[in-house]
Amino acid sequence: MKKFSTYYLSMLVLLLGICCKSDAPKVFTTDVLVIGGGTAGTAAGIQSARLSVHTIIAEETTWLGGMISSAGVSAFDGNHNMPSGIWAEFRQQLYKVYGGPKAVETGWVSNTLFEPHVADSILKQMAAAEKKLTVMYQLRFVKTIATGTTVTGAEFIHNKSGEKIIIHAKQVIDATELGDVMASAGAAFDVGMEADSITKENVGVPASNDIIQDITYTAVLKDYGSGADCTLVKPANYNAMEFDGCCNEFCSDPKKLASNVSAAQLLDYGKLPNGKYMINWPGKGNDIYLNLIPLTYEQRQQEIQKAKEKTIRFVYFLQTKFGFKHLDFAQNEFPTNDQLPLIPYHREARRVKGIVRFQLQHIAEPYAQATALYRTGISVGDYPVDHHHRENTNAPQHLNFYPVPSFNIPSGALIPVQHNGLIIAEKGISVSNVINGTTRLQPCVMLTGQAAGVLAALSVLQHKQAREISIRSVQATLLKANAYIMPYFDVRVDHKHFAAVQRIGATGILKGKGEPYKWANRTWFYPDSAIAAEQLINDFKEFASIKPASATVTISDAVELIATTAKQYPSLQKNASWNFSSITELQKQLKTQWANWGFQNFALQRTITRLELAVLLDATINPFQLKEIDHEGHYK
Repeated sequence: MKKFSTYYLSMLVLLLGICCKSDAPKVFTTDVLVIGGGTAGTAAGIQSARLSVHTIIAEETTWLGGMISSAGVSAFDGNHNMPSGIWAEFRQQLYKVYGGPKAVETGWVSNTLFEPHVADSILKQMAAAEKKLTVMYQLRFVKTIATGTTVTGAEFIHNKSGEKIIIHAKQVIDATELGDVMASAGAAFDVGMEADSITKENVGVPASNDIIQDITYTAVLKDYGSGADCTLVKPANYNAMEFDGCCNEFCSDPKKLASNVSAAQLLDYGKLPNGKYMINWPGKGNDIYLNLIPLTYEQRQQEIQKAKEKTIRFVYFLQTKFGFKHLDFAQNEFPTNDQLPLIPYHREARRVKGIVRFQLQHIAEPYAQATALYRTGISVGDYPVDHHHRENTNAPQHLNFYPVPSFNIPSGALIPVQHNGLIIAEKGISVSNVINGTTRLQPCVMLTGQAAGVLAALSVLQHKQAREISIRSVQATLLKANAYIMPYFDVRVDHKHFAAVQRIGATGILKGKGEPYKWANRTWFYPDSAIAAEQLINDFKEFASIKPASATVTISDAVELIATTAKQYPSLQKNASWNFSSITELQKQLKTQWANWGFQNFALQRTITRLELAVLLDATINPFQLKEIDHEGHYK
């Protein structure tokens, strides 16, 4: 009897152990945790792992890429002329898949259009190539783990198994679509529009509000041939007048016309390779106003259904009003039962209150501000300020967006004002509501994600918080990855002296000239131009006081500038490569090096070009590394 009882007792203990084990959370530890495998999160994870830091991407769906894949917005807006970093790598892979740049110039909304499943495939291949990177799918974020204001990890639920997953990390990146991590951590953030009195942007917002941009549940349709009849069953609550004004062939009143295009042009807007069409039409199409930010997970699913239903009604409208009955949802494009994308397209999220706030003034006139945020740039964009507010009549319908040039996003916009262990990416960075209208675009978001990955990895490697990391070290790492830190149109990444020009531009020496230009704004470096002595004196004053002998800077003036600067910095005097103590010897050294740099005619009295001076300064006194800057761009 005793033996029998002992047996059953041991079995009971075993069963209890199994039960307890199955209910216990699975726990993982990593260096960097990226929450959200969207456009920014995937780039962040790849870049972090490339710096030999153990990284986990925790993604809620089964895809990587977020808005460019899972949300079906498979058309890149902007940055076509700035092939930077991971964005350039991704685009090059698209060219390989489809057969070159022309093969992806299929629709008029973008120079780069592609099928969403191809984007997911490319990003998964890029992620798989990184040995230090682990991607964990179907993990829905629940809450952060923190000690005070220091984030140390997060808790998730596995969508299929229902298991609780806990991941501890030294640095956490919030790359969620709506900024859910920062909210859970208690970081300060903004939602909606700020009044002009707060931002001084003067764009026609008289009072602050909680209005965000319209969202869209896109669709990808396929052409099944002229003889096909793919007409959907008439959706519930269908009324064609819901789309009154979507094109000039269906408009009851000229005042209602939202987009002056034909129905065929509407369709070709998002034409994709292989006979497919992205339906993401902003003018009385399938945009919808839904603010999901403050809602619970369950409430969000209910609201998202409304967006899906509107898109289905719009597809039915296109089929029946314009004879596009040969178009239907592309089968097997998305791994969903309804053949719609995995997630909606969110244009706006919570925006963290960062250690700096990037506003319209910093783009429009970057060199005229009290701060010099342009010196701290970590990603670039060139798209206009573009807001979608047609579906909310309470939103200002005529925001006064004046033209802007291309721009760079400051490093401090990724760092919460108080919280440590947390870096922000995707659309949650510290920008004004207005500026979110351009920083939200796909290439810019991807590049900001890449910068977040660098910042997180360096924080781990240097055992520091993100706010303590040298901005110059972040920028230097990005330049090594062929990423832009300055938004120059005319000295591209394949230029021999691209990195030197980027570094000098980021010092404030040889400032660029911005130009609003259609849908691809520019900033010019003007590499072949001369330099006015008066301008150089002002631009160089942070490093040394100089007095060029000529009204236009000559090679001789440049050599004198270098020697003068070197006398003031002991660190330069230790440089054995250059004889700073003798002008004559320095001139001889530079004349020998001149041809190696690809330059001609080392005549001392000749006017020096901006490119030549940039390379000369970069190679000798290296002002980029000579003085450290703070997050406002001021020299320490």
